[in-house]
Order: sequence, then structure tokens, then C-alpha cells
Amino acid sequence: MRAMMKTLALAGMVLAGMAGSAVAQEMPKTALKVVGAWGNLTQYKNFEQPFWTKEITEKSKGAITAEITPFNEMGLKGAEIFRLMRLGVIDFGSTVLGYVAADDARNEAVDLAGLSPDVATARKVSDAYKPVYDKFYRERFGVQVLGIWPYSAQVLFCNGEIKGLADLKGKKVRTGNRTLAEFVEAFGGTGVTLAFNEVVPALQNKVVDCAITGTLSGNSAKWYEVATHIYALPLGWSHVMHAVNVKTWDKLPAPVKTFLQAEIASLEDRIWKAAAEETDQGYDCNAGKDNCTMGTKAKMTVVPVSEADKALLKKVMAETVVPKWAARCAGDCVPAWNDSIGKIVGITAKAN
Repeated sequence: MRAMMKTLALAGMVLAGMAGSAVAQEMPKTALKVVGAWGNLTQYKNFEQPFWTKEITEKSKGAITAEITPFNEMGLKGAEIFRLMRLGVIDFGSTVLGYVAADDARNEAVDLAGLSPDVATARKVSDAYKPVYDKFYRERFGVQVLGIWPYSAQVLFCNGEIKGLADLKGKKVRTGNRTLAEFVEAFGGTGVTLAFNEVVPALQNKVVDCAITGTLSGNSAKWYEVATHIYALPLGWSHVMHAVNVKTWDKLPAPVKTFLQAEIASLEDRIWKAAAEETDQGYDCNAGKDNCTMGTKAKMTVVPVSEADKALLKKVMAETVVPKWAARCAGDCVPAWNDSIGKIVGITAKAN
């Protein structure tokens, strides 16, 4: 019996190998050019770059090759990526949805401030709204959505003590997008717009009191040198959307498209899992704990979230953040949100 099982297992491996070879043979030689997200962060270094430069080539038996360059190394701003994709200048590209929020309020929909207090909720929200994004970007930009994934949890880094959300009153906070600014303002703070690379000197010189970024992103950027406290409440996840110009996509052979869709879906799953791990690592590294392996051990104070603040978060979401967003999201935007994300988080937005 054991010998038979070994034989069957071997036969299965052979068939799998033959199937892989067949897929590779069906795919013609294809060279791709990709624009990635922030090149200095772990998501690019650990996932995007090796995926495009190594993994797909190995898995396609050399049929598919790709070059990838992060947008910041090309002298581009994140807000330009999808516009350049619409023009056909970029084929495959990634950027943070919050960076293109000014183009259309739908880009804020999956990451409204405080919407997803944990990574499991963030994934459900993202998956539910992905079809809405795909329809919107196809019609307006000629772009097809291939994947959406997050950075580590976006939290408050402050250059002084913070015990809870009430302490935002009177503080100037680098927010990064409009919905975060509205969240801060709901607690009596002031949202300040600053580029990521301007935050360290701004915190150091007291131009801002706090700034919001990923737990591990802040560690990578050495925010611990100018900030003393982290408030461990995820205010967002800074979702990245990876997409392709529809005309470019349509020209690719069917086996190539099938292969890429499957591999990008796998990449998406891995990045979501990593986001949860990186969130915890960000807390541990910034606090200087021994189990820090992904960053630099610092000496920050990580402040736990009170039950009172969790309740306050839900109240501000329902009474301030979602209504203000809904007021600027026209057309079928609000009904589409209610039919997808609203059902997950238990909030109904009111259309104008």
C-alpha cells in the first residue's frame, strides 16, 4: 500500500511538472515594464521587486521577463501614475490610492480614516470594493485593476506624550490625505499636508506634533529619531492598487494573462499576510523589543488603545468621517459603497 502511495505521489509530481512545462510552452516570450510603489519600503524590496524580476520568470520557465522601477526613483509623484497609465506611458503600475483621492473621492472609499481597525476587516473591505474600482478605472482611465494590497497599519507617531484621541486637540498632525485630516479635525487637531520625506525635519523642528504612517514604514524612515510615542490605533492601511493599461493587457496572449492574474493574486495574498506581520513588527521594533527582526530597535513608547477610544472611533466614523466623504462622492458612488463596504462595517452613508 505504501509503495502504491509513493508511486501515485510520484506520478502526480510528474504530471504537475508536465502541466507547468505545457503552460510555459504555450506562452510566447513576453517582456514587461512595471512601475512599482515606494522603493525604500519593505513592500517593494520584499515583494514587488522579486516578484517581477525573479519569480514570474522562474515560474514561466523564462517565457516572461519584467523590469520594475519604483515611481519615486523615476522622479514621479504617486498621484501621476494612473494618469500616465491612461495615456499609455506606463503599462503596469502601482500607487497608493490615497495619493489620487483628489482625482475622485472613490479612491478614499476603502481607507476612510478609522474604517478598518484590524487587517481582517481591511481585507474584507478591499475585496468587496475591488469590482467597483475595476469598473470605474476601466471606464474613466482605460485601466484594469489587478490587485489591491496594504502597507502596515497607519498610526500616529508623536514627538511628545499622547494617551488617546482626545490628546489630538490643538495638535498639528501630518495626515497624508483628506479623510485623515477630517478625522484629526474632528478631535480638535489640524491636518497638515507634508511629503513623506519632509516629516522627519518637521517633527524635529516642531512644525508638526504628530504624523501618520505605517508602523514599519515609520521605523524604516527613522521616525523614531524624532518621535517618542506611537498610538497603536490603526487609522488606515494606505492601500496600494496595482493595475495595467487595458490596451496593453488586451494585446497580451491569453495564456500570459491567465498566468499573470494567478500569480498577482498570490502576490496579493502574501502582501496582506505580511502587512499584519509588519504591523506587529513595527510596534515591536519601535519599542525596542527583542523579537524585532524587520527593522531597527528603537526606544519609543507604544500606547495601547482604550475601550473608550474604540467606541469613540466608531462614533466619529459614523457621524463625521463617512458623511463628509459621502458629500463629495457623486453619482453612484455612495450606493455602491453602501452595497459593499457599508454592509461589512455596519455604517450606511447618505447620498446628497
